[in-house]
Amino acid sequence: MSQASYQLWGGCFEEEPSNVLRRLNDSLAVDCRLYEEDIRGSKSWAQELHVSGHLSKEDNDSIQEGLCKVEIEIEEEFRRFGRLSDTEEDIHSAVERRLQRHAGEAALRLHTGRSRNDQSATDTRLWMLKSTKNLQAALIDLIAVLVQRAGKEIDIILPGYTHLQRAQPVLWSHFLLSHTWHMRDDVERLEDQHKRLSRCPLGSGALAGCALAIDRHRLARDLGFEGVTQNSMFAVSSRDHIVEFLNWVSLCSIHLSKLAEDLILYSSQEFAFVRFSDQFSTGSSLMPQKRNPDGLELARGAAGLMLGTSFGFSAVLKGLPSTYNKDLQCDKESLFTAYDKLLDCLKVVCGSIKTMEVNKERAESALEPGMLATDLALSLVRRGVPFRRAHHLVGAALRRADTLGVDLQQMSHQEYIAICPEFGCEKELSEVFSWSASIQQYVATGGTSTSSVKDQLDDMNAWIDQIRIKLNSVVHA
Repeated sequence: MSQASYQLWGGCFEEEPSNVLRRLNDSLAVDCRLYEEDIRGSKSWAQELHVSGHLSKEDNDSIQEGLCKVEIEIEEEFRRFGRLSDTEEDIHSAVERRLQRHAGEAALRLHTGRSRNDQSATDTRLWMLKSTKNLQAALIDLIAVLVQRAGKEIDIILPGYTHLQRAQPVLWSHFLLSHTWHMRDDVERLEDQHKRLSRCPLGSGALAGCALAIDRHRLARDLGFEGVTQNSMFAVSSRDHIVEFLNWVSLCSIHLSKLAEDLILYSSQEFAFVRFSDQFSTGSSLMPQKRNPDGLELARGAAGLMLGTSFGFSAVLKGLPSTYNKDLQCDKESLFTAYDKLLDCLKVVCGSIKTMEVNKERAESALEPGMLATDLALSLVRRGVPFRRAHHLVGAALRRADTLGVDLQQMSHQEYIAICPEFGCEKELSEVFSWSASIQQYVATGGTSTSSVKDQLDDMNAWIDQIRIKLNSVVHA
């Protein structure tokens, strides 16, 4: 065993690993953030060894006390320096070396019946169970900000777009809420992963299981898992939960990117529907007048990076033979990168939306009569004209207005009647050209009418209250 570092292997080796292999192999710089989970798992493992008769009370007490001291040491180092100075290859070796200083010979008994394979798999699952709650909470905060703005700004009308062309008038609140449904699904999809994630691999050994008579179900309960993995080879090799999480991060990032893109467009001078606060804007090094939505652009760009991370890790797993292979060490770097990036993006998008200003007058000035062409067709339908014919007739009216150099609202009643008598009297025709009336006709569930939007708001607010209570109960448990 090297004098420079504490290794968990090496008895049959005469030479040290080369420096270049160590640079590639050592993972402490990445997996050091699992120290709490590694210590927690080690405490439970020692306790299970003791309860099942494989570790004396004295050794267990020494290990438990020593691990508490190790945790305090590491916390202090992170607080002061933001990193660990240990020379060990991974967090498991660093914790055990520190434990030996405090617990002496007892520390050498801790790894009895355990492998780094099941130890690492357990640490990662524990970290994910804890940390994914932070992503859920950040998503819920973003949803709540969107819902709050939708409630306060429920009467603002702006153009709705398809193909980036003006389509129909919609409520600004309806637009905001359209994004909350994507995010609500994201919260629930992440919750659905919990049942597969919450299975404890500890006690699976390197691949064949544990030869000691231990109670894995008791061990799992002690660590807060809902169950255990039922196959030791599966337990140490499966990274399905990480693939599932990275795929989820990618989809969630795509939803953020879509919202960011809409708001980036709306903040441009060509639209000018919204203006972002100084806190979430940056300027140009050359052009003093510039106000750039860099926070949202970075969130939009992150979606591409997260898609790459997700695909890249899946490619690592493709074709691996069964049980543990060192390729799997890549899991934590991908996991932590995706988690950190998404959490920052959620907070930036949330802050950008919370502090932005909406220009109601500018939004409503972008409305133009051509957007009510569908309303004209529906007015004919209400007078008994088949929709396909009504669609054609309104198209003819649009063509005639273009020829005359006017819009639909400016075109005379006589021109309409010449195209189709069912356009009705002048008063009835003029009533079609109302933004408010257009909005309020969409009363079916999911429509843009005020009543429908209020139903959405009630649903979303009730769901937010319910999911926050559930999330808080899990965190406090």
